[in-house]
Amino acid sequence: MRITGADSIQAHFGKMKDPRVRRTRRHELMDIIALSICGVVAGADDWVGIVDFGKAKESWLRQYLALPNGIPSHDTLGRVFGLLDPDQFEACFSSWTRAAFGEVNDEVIAIDGKTVRRSHDRSAGRPALQLVSAWATSTGVVFGQRKVDCKSNEITAIPELLKTLATSGCIVTIDAIGCQTEVAETIVEQDSDYVLAVKENQGSLHTAICELFKYGQETDFRDLPHSRHKTIDKDHGRIEVRECWAIDDPETLSGLPELRRWKKATSVVRVVAQRRIGSLRTCETRYYLSSLAGDATRLLHCIRAHWGIENSLHWVLDVAFREDDSRPHTNAAAENLSRIRRIALNLLRQDKNAGCGVKNRRKRAGWNNDYLIKILNYA
Repeated sequence: MRITGADSIQAHFGKMKDPRVRRTRRHELMDIIALSICGVVAGADDWVGIVDFGKAKESWLRQYLALPNGIPSHDTLGRVFGLLDPDQFEACFSSWTRAAFGEVNDEVIAIDGKTVRRSHDRSAGRPALQLVSAWATSTGVVFGQRKVDCKSNEITAIPELLKTLATSGCIVTIDAIGCQTEVAETIVEQDSDYVLAVKENQGSLHTAICELFKYGQETDFRDLPHSRHKTIDKDHGRIEVRECWAIDDPETLSGLPELRRWKKATSVVRVVAQRRIGSLRTCETRYYLSSLAGDATRLLHCIRAHWGIENSLHWVLDVAFREDDSRPHTNAAAENLSRIRRIALNLLRQDKNAGCGVKNRRKRAGWNNDYLIKILNYA
């Protein structure tokens, strides 16, 4: 059986520059990359697991890979991925993702950071790896990621990630750490819109928006043109009520001089979320700044879609791929292995009729060669 998706992987990841000295290349680079993708799709969580998968499936793998010297050792995998240029690997990943799953159009793109908790090395003074990912909320596809420099934070990584993405026509959502004028400007320059969470890190802006909505609440919004939308969700004894108010009236917003610093700042938003589980009740109020018109229904949809990145990406990586337990030897190896996981997740998510979650799809791919080929052919 032919793996048609292999052609796509070869076309994009075959552009990787091999960093090894020629005389030490006992294993072909594309064999190493393809073996790692197959292994992670099929349930391997680390280099040892990938090698175990390779040895168990060696006769099958030889139908598709050269493997001139058999299955490489786990030390070889760790060393090679530690030598590969993460930026070049990211460029190959991004071009493959766009080719395999199409350009993002009219999507809500959630940007958020995640720490690979056990990737630190205290003896070498290396902190845990932090990554910022771009996730398409409706398709569940990761379109790009960027490492956060250990001497910096997500504020600098987010604009760098945005510049690598083709987000024209999309709505970019970011939590409060990304609520920066430079980030808003980068998004607008790419012909995109933004919905940015505003918290105390933007002191005067946060205070001004709070005061505006406080006045609106006290006067029942009688003299404040606005839109309002409310949703109620009930599930397993839990009731969640979300109310959204949005203001985009130019005359009203002219009273907020803080907005002048923000490119295309068009509306301000307030969301009150109440949750009831039995006798326990919680209430949280959040504020947002957006370049979109003040349509409360649309804005609440974007805000809710953003939080899917926690459950549908970060949680899945930790539970189904055990990413937090990953202990590669170097930051480059950790960063590159994280991209292999995202390649695997993008592929596994394409099986809409699996009838099970990502974790069990991985098991099925490990047990059933035909199912593994089906997943790889989504590439």
